[in-house]
Amino acid sequence: MSDVKDFPYDTRLDVLHGALEVIDERTFSDAQVPWFNQTLCQVNASVVRVGVIQGEYHWHKHDNDDEFFYVVEGRLLIDLEGRTVELRPRHGFVVPKDILHRTRAPERTVILMVENAGIVPTGD
Repeated sequence: MSDVKDFPYDTRLDVLHGALEVIDERTFSDAQVPWFNQTLCQVNASVVRVGVIQGEYHWHKHDNDDEFFYVVEGRLLIDLEGRTVELRPRHGFVVPKDILHRTRAPERTVILMVENAGIVPTGD
């Protein structure tokens, strides 16, 4: 199993906000590293993360967890075996569990992700 510390991404799994707190995504969207993720809050058994990304993530899959991606600004490409999905602002997409995929952002892109709180972001 891969661990986030084995990859060159700034992935923060700590939950910053609880229920009844206002969350300003722009606070985190100013990150200056090429691949930054911060867990914003937990909703039931899922977490909501903000990502500020540019470049490529590695190919991976999640054996038991779906992932939802929503583009706030920029452009996100999700490579799947046999096709690429392009998301622009206000577009969302679910990658089902057990599907090999990678995300790419040819320009600075801000995304929101919803996934199981126990997911290993770098894959199983």
